Amino acid sequence: MNKVTTIDLGSNSFRVLIYDCLNHKIINEYNEVVGMADGLNETGNISLEAQERVVDAIMRSSKSLEYDPKSAVCVTTAAMRLASNSNDVLKYFEKTTGARFKIIDGKEEARLTLLAVKYALKRERIDSSKFILLDIGGGSTEIILNEGDNFNSKSFNFGIVTLTQKYLTSNKLIEELDNWKKEINLFLDELDINLEDFTFVATAGTPTTIAAIKLGQDFFHYDKDEVNGTIVNLKDLDESLEMFKNSNNETITKLVGRGRVEFIEVGIYIYKAIFEVLEKNESIVLDDGLREGVAIDYCLNKSI
Repeated sequence: MNKVTTIDLGSNSFRVLIYDCLNHKIINEYNEVVGMADGLNETGNISLEAQERVVDAIMRSSKSLEYDPKSAVCVTTAAMRLASNSNDVLKYFEKTTGARFKIIDGKEEARLTLLAVKYALKRERIDSSKFILLDIGGGSTEIILNEGDNFNSKSFNFGIVTLTQKYLTSNKLIEELDNWKKEINLFLDELDINLEDFTFVATAGTPTTIAAIKLGQDFFHYDKDEVNGTIVNLKDLDESLEMFKNSNNETITKLVGRGRVEFIEVGIYIYKAIFEVLEKNESIVLDDGLREGVAIDYCLNKSI
């Protein structure tokens, strides 16, 4: 079978995909929270503890999915872009596991994520001609505007992990997000477009979690086929925020999974901020993201 294994090492999540290039279908997948950006704000480095969590995740996933890390197409994003010890960390990963990671910049991350989302929209029979894509990561947030075969994107240096570890109060967080909203508005103003013409699409952990909760799912009963194409609106975000604020740790863990509890509220605040910037009332949620884009790109070009 003509297949590829891809690894997306993000600021918080570690995601593996085994993909069928002939039929453009997922064969198997693996997800784990590794918290690679933990402490990055304070030290500027990927910690030794985070490095070991990544190594353990690579070894566990390779055993679970029966793939060779040496043959996987591996990419890593914001945390590794920001870390001053990234080269040493990547050498350590290769030495201990065989996995060779490539640090991709925000533009390439946007291109690959967009590729996956275009395929997903066609699969879900949703118009993909004009849409704005939001990708909320652990260390960065990407905004991508797609119009036909053309796109414009910008990566903003804030994410669920970095903002959570930077701010202890919601007032300070909202103040920071207000500043970022101004930056995003400047980016949108430069494009001189009518936002009303563009559908709002969102991917990554926060949007899919909110969509799953809306559907009555939790982390242990997550069905991405049902999540794909779900409409999430501002009321859903407000209701989710209220629920998380009034729930205990055990309940939240069941809903979002371990390693995500402390970040979910900040993720929702970011999601709401983008709703406000775009002046949208609802968004289409998709589970597909960077790792799928890396796989599709490899299948189309046999290289990355």
